[in-house]
Order: sequence, then structure tokens, then C-alpha cells
Amino acid sequence: MRLNRFLAAAGFGSRRACEALILAGKVSINGHFIRELATTVEPDDDVRVGGKKARSAPLVYVLVHKPKGFVCTRSDERGRRTIYDLVPPHMGHLSHVGRLDKESEGLIILTNDGKFSQHLTHPTHEVEKEYEVVLDKAFNAELIPKFLRGFMIEEGRAKVEELHIIAPAVVKVVLRQGLKRQIRAMFYKFGYEVKRLVRTRIGKLGIRHIGPAEWRFLTPREVAVLSGADKKKA
Repeated sequence: MRLNRFLAAAGFGSRRACEALILAGKVSINGHFIRELATTVEPDDDVRVGGKKARSAPLVYVLVHKPKGFVCTRSDERGRRTIYDLVPPHMGHLSHVGRLDKESEGLIILTNDGKFSQHLTHPTHEVEKEYEVVLDKAFNAELIPKFLRGFMIEEGRAKVEELHIIAPAVVKVVLRQGLKRQIRAMFYKFGYEVKRLVRTRIGKLGIRHIGPAEWRFLTPREVAVLSGADKKKA
């Protein structure tokens, strides 16, 4: 976790205020004063501010069902509603794991656990995300092999792991990568406009029992499954 985030979570003010403390030479790690803002903190590090020990905040994992019209940012210069408007104010320090664009809906996780976040987002871990996609016209099943093989879009080579037709203009898509606006760009390349996009699953965590604009804490079992900890113990 970056030092400014660690200090903010430990109650030393906003990230900007914590950056000022670092630049002023008031923060030490394991007895060495730090002025580099990009410094990261390990779990066993002894972090102090003005000689006072900074204790790490407890790890928090929150599941949010993002409705359409909300953006994935803490604050928006255009005054748009953000996902942080959906949770209590004291959760404002949590980071969102990945993102959904303004018009998209569905599951997103907020947490202060950097390793957990990296596990869910880094392609090497191959954590699946499932989406229900409503198109502007019936989907041509002959295109499925092309989506599975992959092809170039503006953000890079994009491919899907699974693509199933649910109704003529409704498909289920499973991804293990997360290029910017990937699903919309892939369908657009073949002349389709995405009318609705809902993330219905992250790993084994589904959207059932959590309605739009609702949030809840993840259970320890859910955290273990999503982070792969249950496999390590097996």
C-alpha cells in the first residue's frame, strides 16, 4: 500500500494532508525518515508520524451494486454522482477494485487491501468477470469464434473466455482481462451498440441478493474465495 494511503487510513488526514506530512520529513519507516511520495508500506513496517506510531486500519471489503449514472471516482469535477455516494462517508478512503463506466451497472468492490485488489485485477490471476449485455439488434452467432480467439481494439488485443446467447439481442460474456470499455468496443467493431451492460459476477461472487444502489460487507469466506486463500489451504 502506498504510504499516503496507509497514513490516511490510519487517521492522519486526507491523502493530500498525508503527502504534506511526508514531504515535511515527519514520517519515518523502520527508523528512516521518508520524503518519497511513491514509498510503499509492508505489513511488518514500523511507521511513525512525529514519533507517534501509525497503526494500520483493519481491512475492509465492501460489495456495491452500482446503478447506471454513477462514476467510479471519489469526486467528480462535473458534479456527477459517484459510487462513494452509495456508501457511508467513513468509507470514502476505500479504493475501488477495477471500474465500471458511467453507463454500466453491476458489482464493484471497495477495499483498503491492496494485495486483494491486485489479485482481482491482474490478468495473471485470471479472475473471471461475467456480464449480461443487451445489444441494439440480434447477435450473429457466427461471430462467437472471433470473440473467443480475440482481435485488436484501441486498447490492445481483446478476447472473451465465454460468450453465450441468452436471447436474440442479449448475451452473457465472461472476461479474464479488463481493457478500458472492452465489451462495448468489441461489439462496436462488428456494428453493434451496447444498450445495457451489467456485471453480474466477480469470481464466484454473484449479483443475487443485492439490489441496485445497495451495499454490504463481504463475508470472510467470500474474501478467502475471491483472493484464492481457500485454494492455498487445500
